[in-house]
Amino acid sequence: MSIDLTQDYFSLFGLPRRYALDEPALEAAWHRLQSQVHPDRYAHLPDADKRRAMQWATRVNEGFRTLKKPLARAQYLLVLAGVDAAIETNTAMSPEFLIEQMEWREAVEEARAAGEVEALEQLHMRLLHHAREVRAELGRQLDVDNAYTEAADTVRRLMFIEKLQHEIDEALLALEG
Repeated sequence: MSIDLTQDYFSLFGLPRRYALDEPALEAAWHRLQSQVHPDRYAHLPDADKRRAMQWATRVNEGFRTLKKPLARAQYLLVLAGVDAAIETNTAMSPEFLIEQMEWREAVEEARAAGEVEALEQLHMRLLHHAREVRAELGRQLDVDNAYTEAADTVRRLMFIEKLQHEIDEALLALEG
């Protein structure tokens, strides 16, 4: 068994290069590949073969983690399309989105400061719904419109949303703990 370490993750798992992903097919392919490349299967072989098995297993696990998460999958699709999302350097967002983010953050901070678990839970649910809408928009941009520049902007928006979701989760844990 050998894996071409140069093929993209979609090819590795035998999946179409799309944002919309058949998650059960990804899981099944991951389990199949893991059973083929797991380093324990090669423990009795020379060191070079053990290293190769470790490279295979690492590649399979990296691919699985990337494709499993919608944000990481979108970023990867942009890379494959040759589009730099400028995640590290481009923080320019529309004024509407920035105002929305400020309002979300203020609501989270007010609920946290007041110890309002129910308010945080409501914010959490509203943000989950909003994230679903943004992911659907991202799917259209990547899979239907091939609008990669717009998708790069949407990826950056989704990063803000996921960060805020994490902050809400942390606030809930702090208040419940």
